[in-house]
Amino acid sequence: MRGLKSFFRDTVIYGIAAVLPRLISIALIPIFTKVLLRSEFSDQTTWYVYAAFINVFLTMGLETAFFRYYTKEDDKNKVLSSAFIILTISSATFALTGTLLASQICGFLGFNDPMFIKILVWTTALDTLVVIPFALLRVSNRPVKFMIFKIFNVLVWFTLTYIFLLELPEMTLGNNFFNNSESLKSLTIPGVFPIIVANLMASLITLILFLPEILKIKWSIEKSIIQKLLKYGWPIMIGGLAYVINENADKLIIQKLIDKNANGMYAACYKLGVFMTLYITAFRMGAEPFFFNHADTADATKKYSTIMTWFVIFGCIFMVFVVSFIDILAGILIRKTTYLPGLIIVPVILLANLFSGIYNNLAIWYKLTDRTRIGMYISISGAALTIILLFVLVPVFGIMGGAIATLITYVTMTCISYYVGNKHYPVGYEARKILTYLFMATWLCGLSFILFRGNYIMSILLIFLFILFILWVENLKLEHLIRVIKN
Repeated sequence: MRGLKSFFRDTVIYGIAAVLPRLISIALIPIFTKVLLRSEFSDQTTWYVYAAFINVFLTMGLETAFFRYYTKEDDKNKVLSSAFIILTISSATFALTGTLLASQICGFLGFNDPMFIKILVWTTALDTLVVIPFALLRVSNRPVKFMIFKIFNVLVWFTLTYIFLLELPEMTLGNNFFNNSESLKSLTIPGVFPIIVANLMASLITLILFLPEILKIKWSIEKSIIQKLLKYGWPIMIGGLAYVINENADKLIIQKLIDKNANGMYAACYKLGVFMTLYITAFRMGAEPFFFNHADTADATKKYSTIMTWFVIFGCIFMVFVVSFIDILAGILIRKTTYLPGLIIVPVILLANLFSGIYNNLAIWYKLTDRTRIGMYISISGAALTIILLFVLVPVFGIMGGAIATLITYVTMTCISYYVGNKHYPVGYEARKILTYLFMATWLCGLSFILFRGNYIMSILLIFLFILFILWVENLKLEHLIRVIKN
């Protein structure tokens, strides 16, 4: 019980560290839509999609590999040093190469200014350099420092972006110091350039914050540890790239098969699924170190099973809540009524994201048994299935086809991982109970969205009845549940 209490405490702290930065990022959307042209907004989105691919590629799965071997090896400093050296060499090589070839790469990626590429490669390189220091904070149970650094990073980006886009243009009007320099002048013109410069500066400042931690490392490198890290990590990297495809292919293909207007409506309403993504991210940040640190305990599988059950319970409650109050949430995030017909995808996207979270929790079996290659195969299969389903379903169902394709993919990946995992690392998940909760939550979402949409009294009643059902199944009293959460 003490271990689970520690897990939930850390999950709350890591959850704040994961959720708050994303909420701050969401707060920038009204600013972006105010000052950017639609073409500029597209360039900004494309830039961050490329950044996501590059970050996964440069990290090489070493974050999870570091968790695995830092908790397993006796000489922890060699693991820390080796992992950091690998990423330093790869990041520096990538950044220098990208800078030299920026002009050639620029047109290929669809940008007009080579400076976009230079900022892209250096930002992703700096972000890669802090992957291991952040992982060290997590694995050594320093969640508060982790939270402070994460939030500080995004606050710097938010503040600089706000200044560059809204304040600096007026402050520097007629200022010769800015007007005589092309680089400084670019910062005063609202557009994509100030946004990515702000991101670069935030990444640099975050690295500087970690310098005391980095300088404490006793530098040593061991070939056998490097081989273990890379062998363990590269399948995770492939899986990460497949995940990026799963998350972004729908936007690209809907735009190709329908048009930009439909894709804009889909992408805007898809953002309402971010609430489930935030929950999953917060949970994962606390769960992954916990799973590795308790892998050798006698009751490890029992803890994993309990965690999975409660992950699904809170995920289902969260899903029913978001669907019940979807119009209120849409009014906050989506200001134009032309986007609102796309809200039909939100319940499907929320359920798809919940299955994505279940899959991430199931994935612990191949991480603990060093069978990450199987996880890679599952991820690649999921990415291929996503692309096939999008081309089949979008022409038939429109934007709903994109949501259905995402749901089918994550359900399939979850089923495969559960089946294969039972053979290699049986945990004893409460599958029947979990399926019951998922069915009930889906049914309640359907009732709320189709029959009682806008009837918030009925929505609150449905949520309350669902919680009572959970308490009955778990044989808990309401006050006991509140006491457990409070503790």
